[in-house]
Amino acid sequence: MISKKELSDAYVDRDLSWMYFNRRILQEAMKTHIPLLERLSFLGIYSNNLDEFFRVRMATLSRIAECDDKGVRSEREHAQRLIKQINKLNNKYVKEYESAIRDVTGQLRHENIFIVKEDELDEEQQNYVRQFYRQKLSGFVSAIWLSAVKQLTDETDENIYLAVKMQANGKKTFDYALIALPVAECGRFVRLPDKDGKSYLMYLDDVIRYCLPMIFAGLGYSSFNAYAFKFTKDAEMEIDNDLRNGMLQKISKGVKSRKKGDALRVIYDSQMPKDMLKRVMNKLNLDKLDTVLSGGRYHNHKDLMSFPDCGRKDLKYPVWAPVIKPELDSGKSLLKLIQEKDRFIHVPYHSFDYYIRVLQEAAVSKEVKSIKTTLYRLAKDSKVVKALICAARNGKKVTVVIELLARFDEASNIGWSKKMQDAGIHVIFGVEGLKVHSKITHITMKTGNNIACISTGNFHEGNARMYTDYMVMTAARNIVNDVNSVFTFIEKPYSPVHFKELLVSPNEMKNKFIKLINDEIKNKQAGKPAYILIKINHITDTTMVRKLYEASSNGVPIRLLVRGNCSLITGIPGLSDTIHINGIIDRYLEHSRIFIFAAGGEDKTFIGSADWMPRNLDNRVEVVTPVYDPQIKADLRKVIEYGLRDTCQGRVVDGKGDNQPWTSEEGTPFRSQEELYYSYCNTTPDNQKQE
Repeated sequence: MISKKELSDAYVDRDLSWMYFNRRILQEAMKTHIPLLERLSFLGIYSNNLDEFFRVRMATLSRIAECDDKGVRSEREHAQRLIKQINKLNNKYVKEYESAIRDVTGQLRHENIFIVKEDELDEEQQNYVRQFYRQKLSGFVSAIWLSAVKQLTDETDENIYLAVKMQANGKKTFDYALIALPVAECGRFVRLPDKDGKSYLMYLDDVIRYCLPMIFAGLGYSSFNAYAFKFTKDAEMEIDNDLRNGMLQKISKGVKSRKKGDALRVIYDSQMPKDMLKRVMNKLNLDKLDTVLSGGRYHNHKDLMSFPDCGRKDLKYPVWAPVIKPELDSGKSLLKLIQEKDRFIHVPYHSFDYYIRVLQEAAVSKEVKSIKTTLYRLAKDSKVVKALICAARNGKKVTVVIELLARFDEASNIGWSKKMQDAGIHVIFGVEGLKVHSKITHITMKTGNNIACISTGNFHEGNARMYTDYMVMTAARNIVNDVNSVFTFIEKPYSPVHFKELLVSPNEMKNKFIKLINDEIKNKQAGKPAYILIKINHITDTTMVRKLYEASSNGVPIRLLVRGNCSLITGIPGLSDTIHINGIIDRYLEHSRIFIFAAGGEDKTFIGSADWMPRNLDNRVEVVTPVYDPQIKADLRKVIEYGLRDTCQGRVVDGKGDNQPWTSEEGTPFRSQEELYYSYCNTTPDNQKQE
């Protein structure tokens, strides 16, 4: 048994490990062999991730750090130390980020894509910018005198702001104003007319800088200087099992100074004059624990994710058309095919459209009585919802469990809920106190076995083009019955429900995973085959970390693919020397959760929605299913084994944050996503058919 002290010394805090993970994304942007526009996109992802992290996680830490209740002293001191560590890493990474930005924009110039500033425009371009302002921009630009602003945090932190310093002829004094960039209305990048085979773009920031004399026309100002800044506000306190019972109540009572919406992080142009900087900071209600960073001329680089390609497809990843699955593309009833044999899709290598077609067939089939499904995030124009509405209008009993607390998708989910209710769908808004994060569908048939679909990812067409997720579609009676029981549990959460096959949280999932690991320890001791292979997004739960250490200390080989947060420290003699972890960042976001245990030679395989975090195991409704079909099990093993061979996109996850390149005994470059794609293609006759 691992002691509490041993675990404390061998446990990486969740938020530190997240910083290490986000740096792996930044490191992708620094790779010269990656297509140039994809490097820009990685820079955008890094920036966007960091914003969300400060809104949520740093907000939580800040509240804890400021709580003066004696009962949370240890948590307060821990939070204060952690904030300092995070800020130190952030200061280090911001330098790498600025360097990457400079490198990528320099490379764009070599490719005849020029990002020009307001003082670099020729006459023709100046005329274009003035016309752009008059025709598209002027109605969306509003200047506010800085003296009229009480608190900047009353404004949204989605915007980038220009602080403008102005002076009139003959006057020694200056006036100060604020302009929020209308990115939502006008985009962040303005493409100027091409010239001589060269493409020209401007940041919206610089377009507005050029147009300042027009914005303040008639007011007598002769000189203008504008400097960008942005701030990130406290979005919420994340309520999960990272906090012990009763602590939340103490914090809410103990914190007097911090309110939801206060600024936690400010980034400003390092060229901003001190007098202006002082005026801006005075409007932000900052304290000593908040993060204040000087940066470059431009902020909010999440917009780089939508940087115009200027027709240069050669600077992006080549398109991989979804691979056709002949057995699902034969024109036969998909419902009957699933009743015959377990089927799977692995998106985005395979098209998500197969699942849409299952719903569409169920919506019109006279053999279908009812459909139940869980929805966590939905596409803007969701084909999933349209199929469910069609089913309801055709007289099917349709039940949808929709999670209203899906972070940053709350408004979208509320809108879809109303549309579904209007169509006669029975909509259930999750379970009080628990997020419904499971990805399951149940279809009741009039003849033959009922059907269930169990996925690792959301039923979301957009996500399915960017996230690697696995879905098993089955008519296996015990599994299908268990899936139906999950819906019973959601509707009546306090009724006793026992699951024969599924691992379901918050019920028995953690205990069943612990038993599976304990079995590996016993088998190793008995000289039987023993190993653990896992592909997962996050591992931070202390119980699971302790169990993996216990298995490793007993000699069980443990090989993991972990994309995000990871609290394990590898290579500790006698504790974790059999644990090896690869973290892969590539064109697709690794999102599937796969669990394989040797089980003394039985080879038990599972997929599902749950990571090994307290929130997933204790605070959410999650579903993990066993997989029995030999073909699907073999494919899942291949996914993990390919990942463990990935020397091109893999990084060593060891708890130190160095993110060293992953190496293998083979010594030859291997890129798992590419190899998987072509592996699926090679087993498919019509492999390049566009769906």
